[in-house]
Amino acid sequence: MREIENKHEAAAASADQRLGTAPLLPLIFSLALPTAMAQLVNMLYNIVDRIYVGHIPEVGSLALASLGVTYPIIVLITAFSNLIGMGGAPRASVAMGRGDYKTAERILGNCVTLLIALSILLSVVFTIFGEPILMAFGASENTLPYAMDYLRIYLMGTVFVQFTLGMTPFITNQGFAKTSMATTCIGAVANIVLDPVFIYGFGMGVEGAAIATVLSQALSAAWVLIFFTGKRSVLRIRKANLIPEKATLALVLSLGVSPFLMSATECLIQLAFNTGAAAYGGDGAVAIMSILFSVAQIANLPIQGFCQGAQPVVGYNFGAQKMERVRKTFLVMLAVSMGVTTLVVGSVEIAPQLFLGLFSSDGAILSVGMTPLRIYMLGFFFMGAQNTCQQTFLGLGEAKLSMFIALLRKVILLLPLALIIPRVFGVLGLSQLVGLYVAEPVSDIISASTCTILFFAVEWKKLRDPAPKAA
Repeated sequence: MREIENKHEAAAASADQRLGTAPLLPLIFSLALPTAMAQLVNMLYNIVDRIYVGHIPEVGSLALASLGVTYPIIVLITAFSNLIGMGGAPRASVAMGRGDYKTAERILGNCVTLLIALSILLSVVFTIFGEPILMAFGASENTLPYAMDYLRIYLMGTVFVQFTLGMTPFITNQGFAKTSMATTCIGAVANIVLDPVFIYGFGMGVEGAAIATVLSQALSAAWVLIFFTGKRSVLRIRKANLIPEKATLALVLSLGVSPFLMSATECLIQLAFNTGAAAYGGDGAVAIMSILFSVAQIANLPIQGFCQGAQPVVGYNFGAQKMERVRKTFLVMLAVSMGVTTLVVGSVEIAPQLFLGLFSSDGAILSVGMTPLRIYMLGFFFMGAQNTCQQTFLGLGEAKLSMFIALLRKVILLLPLALIIPRVFGVLGLSQLVGLYVAEPVSDIISASTCTILFFAVEWKKLRDPAPKAA
């Protein structure tokens, strides 16, 4: 026991040197860049599947549309991992900043138990009710068989997905950002290699894509388990901490609700957009919508990963009452995020065909999809500010404000707009499908502006040093 305490004390001193006193800009980039890359690589699981199946001869467009309608379920599974991982890791980070490693390990253990329980529950529910759910998300008689083939196999690996994504933030928040990146890269690279083998080599189509994904996630999960039961991790998975405690779970869930809603409400958005696309344009429009969501996902995850990677600096220094470093960290996050969104939007507006060509070789989709993509991504420029404020709210433990912002963009704004704007366009004699695309940038602009104003009005003035520093 004393050996563990000494290890924690040594780790605390090392963490303080890095998170609390190291030069800020190099520190943030050393933590954030690997995490951003990990987020980007993790995204490749589903993106690569769509790229490969979208180019299957003769049925590529239908297969791409089928993966589009399974995406909401995959998002919901990811949302539950965010509920636990992004709810527990910041709490553990603050506890580590106070030097309370016993509490941090208790949070870790409780999160492991909850992730496993949720993965079992989700697998059972979606296996039983998969078909009606997929139909609600825009599947047709043509795409449903492909979607079910993919989903049945993917659900077998839910426990691997939950454990990997839920535990990765705990690796990052200990300062092992490169290990976190390696965790994701192992599975993603395996998926890139295995996809063509199963899809084309074995002729298994969408089923092959699902098998490749499950096997790849299993490799990542094994890597994570080895890390948390090995000697490198400061926080260890211990049997005594696996027993759920009401107070600990309440802390985790209260903070995790916001990132959970950010992901889970994607299901509602997908319902509105996929059913709208199916009604206004058929399976072809659903395939294009799948591409739009994919491009937005590619664009968003690097800045989301960067801000999540910088979050340990915010949480640790907030726990240590070093408010000046918290303020400077926020400004670095904001500058980098806005720079990335500017680059992305400019690239999409100038050369949309390059992004569309990643997912389809269908000439009709490539020509028809350019205008929808340009419209859909217009408001993304402002999302750099939203991501920065959102992740800083989480780092400061502001669960209620973070939850409100999460609800604002998708539930309060985007969902109603996706239903209302197409109808308004229809009344005006304009394309309802175009109206559906317009809903996204309108929501992005309003929600990002509100989030940024709220942050500076409520939080910025609070980030002051609690007392003058000693000379």
